[in-house]
Amino acid sequence: MSAWIYLILAGILEIGFASMLKLTENFTKLVPTLIFVVFAIGSFYSLTKAVNVIPIGTAYAVWTGIGVVGTIIIGIVFYKEPASAIRLVFLTTLVVSIIGLKFVSH
Repeated sequence: MSAWIYLILAGILEIGFASMLKLTENFTKLVPTLIFVVFAIGSFYSLTKAVNVIPIGTAYAVWTGIGVVGTIIIGIVFYKEPASAIRLVFLTTLVVSIIGLKFVSH
């Protein structure tokens, strides 16, 4: 599997574990906590595979960027968090930056 596929998978799994945090209720709910742990392990494993090829700074920025963008979208859609115009502008800027890092990385 390509390093970039691992990195995208790591980011998607980060969305999963970050989104589960609210549902764990401070890790007092068993099922959400177990899902959190599985997603976190999968995310970190995929990230370690990606950094074997992709520079660590780029990989970390893309990984966290995917996680941030996805978690914000989950928050807006499922947790009714605000979707103000300025928040969406900055979210778009982040997405453009992530794409830019992909194009300038080896």
